[in-house]
Amino acid sequence: QVQLVESGGGLVQPGGSLRLSCAASGFTFSVYAMSWFRQAPGKEREFVATITSTSNSIHYADSVKGRFSISRDNAKNMVDLQMNSLKPEDTALYYCNVYRFSRNYWGQGTQVTVSS
Repeated sequence: QVQLVESGGGLVQPGGSLRLSCAASGFTFSVYAMSWFRQAPGKEREFVATITSTSNSIHYADSVKGRFSISRDNAKNMVDLQMNSLKPEDTALYYCNVYRFSRNYWGQGTQVTVSS
């Protein structure tokens, strides 16, 4: 079955950096686009970034453009999110996502807290 396991979250000061990782299994990782979403307390889950199967196309939410970078390693079935210049408004539970056969799959999420 599809499994997505996020890691790398934590507490960081404003302006700091974190690198999130997502380990995928249970499907042919190399043929699917992968995405990151986030959900802050009291808010709806929102799109952060997506990367195509071959990494030839990448898109970011306007709120993270220029600060976050998504990448993937198809040999390791991993997708990462490098987050720089973090702001308090980036505080959220970050989820890895794959959409396959008309269904969204999610990991359990990893918490990112940006606070001084």
